[in-house]
Amino acid sequence: MTRMNTVLLGSVLRIFLITFMILIAACQVSLPDSVMPRPVDTTMHKLSVADPTQPVTSGNTPTAADIAAVAALNAEFDPGRDPVADLATAKVEAKRGGKQIILSIGSKRCSWCRVLDEFINGDAEIRSFRDAHFIWMKVNVSDENKNEVFLARFPKVKNYPHLFVLDADAKLLNSRFTADFEKGHSYDRRKFFAFLRQSVPSKN
Repeated sequence: MTRMNTVLLGSVLRIFLITFMILIAACQVSLPDSVMPRPVDTTMHKLSVADPTQPVTSGNTPTAADIAAVAALNAEFDPGRDPVADLATAKVEAKRGGKQIILSIGSKRCSWCRVLDEFINGDAEIRSFRDAHFIWMKVNVSDENKNEVFLARFPKVKNYPHLFVLDADAKLLNSRFTADFEKGHSYDRRKFFAFLRQSVPSKN
């Protein structure tokens, strides 16, 4: 091996050793906390509570939960439901949406109650207007559950379906027997729509 080759080999070895030492030093440098992996957070978090003073569109409320809650209030005349709890829900939703509350008093066996449901559900304009301005809440009155304690605060009802219009604080504004809107075997669209329009909350 010539002298030149020996010198060249020594230089290569020195470069290799320097590089190796630099790599070892780099591996020993501590990473900042922002880079270090953190353990998974498994603690329980409380669900955010919607603020009833904020409208649904504010994003301050779980919209899907609101839609489900409102739909449940109007799903059916259920003797197992608690109207006190339902009204509390209706008040929150009414305040949040700037709406009035309409209590529909009746039962599953009430033929005109079914007619009213079909009448509203079969008319897209009336249904949309109702949903835009009111929280519609069904209150069961049947042999299984007459809800007498709950209804004691309202005028006595003799026939069904009967509608009570309340403001967002559940203050009674109007009481109407739906026979006033009957036409043949259904309801008079003009009269019923006029009733809804007259019941829309005023804008302050």
